[in-house]
Parts: sequence; structure tokens; C-alpha cells
Amino acid sequence: MTPFQEFDAELEDWNTLSASQPCSGLLLGNGASMAVWHDFYYDSLFEKAKSVSEKPLSQTELSVFDALGTRNFEHVLSALKTASKVNKALAISSASPRKRYYAIKEALINCTQDVHIPWRLMQADTLRCWQQELARYATVYCSNYDLLTPWAVMQAPKQFNDLFDNPSATFELGNALGKGKATRVLYLHGAMHLVKNQEGKARKLNADEATLLSSFAVNHSISALDDVPLFVSEGSSDDKRKSIRYCDYLSFCHEQLMAHKDALCLFGHSLSEQDQHLINALRQAPLKTLCISIYPRSEAFIRFQKNHYAALFADKKLTLRFYNSKTHPLGSSKHSVPVEV
Repeated sequence: MTPFQEFDAELEDWNTLSASQPCSGLLLGNGASMAVWHDFYYDSLFEKAKSVSEKPLSQTELSVFDALGTRNFEHVLSALKTASKVNKALAISSASPRKRYYAIKEALINCTQDVHIPWRLMQADTLRCWQQELARYATVYCSNYDLLTPWAVMQAPKQFNDLFDNPSATFELGNALGKGKATRVLYLHGAMHLVKNQEGKARKLNADEATLLSSFAVNHSISALDDVPLFVSEGSSDDKRKSIRYCDYLSFCHEQLMAHKDALCLFGHSLSEQDQHLINALRQAPLKTLCISIYPRSEAFIRFQKNHYAALFADKKLTLRFYNSKTHPLGSSKHSVPVEV
């Protein structure tokens, strides 16, 4: 590994880099979303749900997370859903699992809508830029669970294939392997517009741009358990790996990343400790080049970031090229929307 002090602070211009090194895939991280809406910068959705102004998690709900040893909402909601089914099968009259299920789901709804950019504030130029930029790639791997990528896809749906294009809007493994000209969009950690239905299948919510955010995880019925939101929001890399393993859609997306060839562009992705499962996938992939965005905060920061990424792939025959995130279309400051107070 190159010592820290040997890295310079130079960053390539994305336009020049992309002209000389085409990338067939794009891996999007939270930095892409933060370039549009700074409130996407938060450490933990779980912590947000504890302090959100409207119906935060109570001590009773928090005890369920503690008992299961996780901060992942999908794990907890799935466990409560199972407990409710078992109670019904055994004629146990306790309604506590069902009540906790809906209370936790409501806290999740409130905190995600609290931090998410409203549709009414999305700029047409930003949506157009995202749609056009994503469509340049054969495959887009999105590790964010917000709605910016789904909203961009909805601007020109024929240009994209999100693998849910069937009458039931469910993921079918047998149909996912077909090739076409449309850009594949794979949500590595799920997303706010995806759910797991009663059979455990991944399904896409049927809503337009203006109602997609308000449709997220809504409790449609008080008499029956609804779909569980499908997004991996919290926990260690091992926790995320478990969630991926138990979902055929997430497993498929992860396997596709592990099989990506040639050159891949990373934008807004720190590849930090909690992303070790993604780092492992990239290390296993038959990649030749990684083009990595770095925000030019300072010369010291640039050198630190270069050192970080170089250390991750030090033993791989992999070319790393670093570019200025501000020169990438998704990193333009013109897309930044002031957060409402």
C-alpha cells in the first residue's frame, strides 16, 4: 500500500476521465442523495425514530429491538409479523405483537418522511439530469433507499429495467436474467418503494411520483398485517449480509455486483466499515478499473480518501482513478435544494 504522504491531492475531471475510460456500471452512495438534499445526512434512522416529533418509538417498542439485538426495522417488523401469525395459529389471544408492529411501522413512516425531500421541492432539471445520467450505464447499483433514483427512473421508464415489470410488480428470478438494451437498476439494500409481501416476495409499490413518498409503509388495514418495507437501513455489515441472504431479490442484486466486469464508476460512496459486504463484492468482481469520486474538501482530505480506497484494494490488480465529485453531473451544486426549516 502506498504510504499516506505519497498520495497527491490531484483529482481528475469526470468529463475527461469518462471520455477515456467508459464505465458500464454506476454504484451510487448516499453522497449522491446529499448533493440534492442535505437532510439525507444522518447517522441512524433508528435514532431518528426515537426522537421524531410525531409518535416516536416508545420504550416498549425499543425493548423489541433490544431483544432481537438489531436496529434494522425490517428484521423487527418481520419478527413481529411472524409472532402474530404464531399467536393466531396457537389461539393465543395476545394482541401485543400486532400493536407493536403497527406502532414501529408508524414511527418508521414518520421519521423517513421527516428526513426525505418532498416531491414538490424536486427540480425538473435535477430529475432530468439524474434520468439522463443513470441511463448512460448498462447497470446502476443503488445502495440508497431514498426515492431519488426511483423518481428519476419514472421520468423515462422505458429506458430502465428495475426487474419489477410484470402485472404483479413482483421480482421473479426466472425473468431477471434476460438481457435487453434498457439500463438495469438494482437496489442493493432495497428502497422505500419496495416491500416484501405475505409470501416473502419483493414487490414494487404502485404509485406516481407525487404519492410515492406518502405511500411508503402506510398501514392500509388494522385487521391484517401488511407488507413489510424492504430496505436495509441499519446495523453492521454482517447484519446487512443476513438481510440480503434471506431475500431473493437482494441476493440477486448483490450477486450481480459481484459479477460486474471491466470498469465501474462509484459516486458518493464512502465504502466505510458498515459497507464491508459491498467491499467484499467489489473485491470478488472481475473488475479492471474503479473510477471513484472524492469531494474536494481539502488537500489533506483528498489524500486521506485516496489512502482509504487504495488500502481496500491493495492486493488486487485493479486500477483506481480518482475524480472530483463536483465535476460529475450528479455532483453539481445547482441540484442542491435548501432544506425547509
